[in-house]
Amino acid sequence: MRISIFARLGFILATAILATELLAQTSILERQQAMFRRNVGSSAEQRAQFPPHKIVGNLYYVGSQSLASFLVTTPEGHILINTNWEDGVANLRDSVEDLGFEFSDVRIVLGSHAHADHMQGDALVKELTGAEVMAMRQDVPLLERMRPGDKAHPVDRVLDDGDAVTLGGSTLVARLTPGHTPGCTTWTMTIDEDGRSYDVVIVGSMGSNPGFQFVNNPTNPTIADQYKQGFAVLRSLSPDIPLASHPAMYNMVEKYARLGESPNPYMDPAGYIAELDAVEGLFRDVLAEQEQEAAR
Repeated sequence: MRISIFARLGFILATAILATELLAQTSILERQQAMFRRNVGSSAEQRAQFPPHKIVGNLYYVGSQSLASFLVTTPEGHILINTNWEDGVANLRDSVEDLGFEFSDVRIVLGSHAHADHMQGDALVKELTGAEVMAMRQDVPLLERMRPGDKAHPVDRVLDDGDAVTLGGSTLVARLTPGHTPGCTTWTMTIDEDGRSYDVVIVGSMGSNPGFQFVNNPTNPTIADQYKQGFAVLRSLSPDIPLASHPAMYNMVEKYARLGESPNPYMDPAGYIAELDAVEGLFRDVLAEQEQEAAR
């Protein structure tokens, strides 16, 4: 069932209010908090099933209202990107099956970055499907400490920047976009539909969450340089269809409401740049503020 016109208008109003807040607020911390709330949503929104739907070609959305999960279907089984919270896996399975696919046909599990709200469900999904779990090398130490119910976090293949993951004729390329976590991963792929090729990018995350320490960070002294590296990689990409680990990062609700229109509402190169400008601009402001405080 499509989202009602009232939900669509509510989303547009909320987006406008957020933009106004961001412009009006002088506190960088308030800007961080506003963007964090926009992306993460409430605990209920993180677990509430969003209507699963086709994005383009063999790529589908199967995530929740505020945590994105994507399914790439192939004749040899399926690739799942982001399992999210373990207690949301039942809804994730329902979304896959509501689309007419078998959850047990998931063969590969990938992730965006080693935070529990995106990858905590990996062990349970592997238990249910037997899928191979793959992760960027720099995030493996964080994943090893992610043990819901004291289950060990599986990592069947360790990935490096530029590695390809291929199944049934579909290939995703892992791009290291560090900062949010050391191994934060942005996925790229090309999808064909109706004689046209679409470049798709699934951004891991470059958010400057409240509390992130970019200057004199004792546990990650190079975090600011990692962020700069991540932004440089994202600036080098030119997606037709930008997606991300949180639906709000690519205005999913508004685009979903326009599915069936031509062109595909998920085609949004300008939106990719606008979001990147906003997120990088906030990072630069936070970094400058912390550098000024450290120099006092």
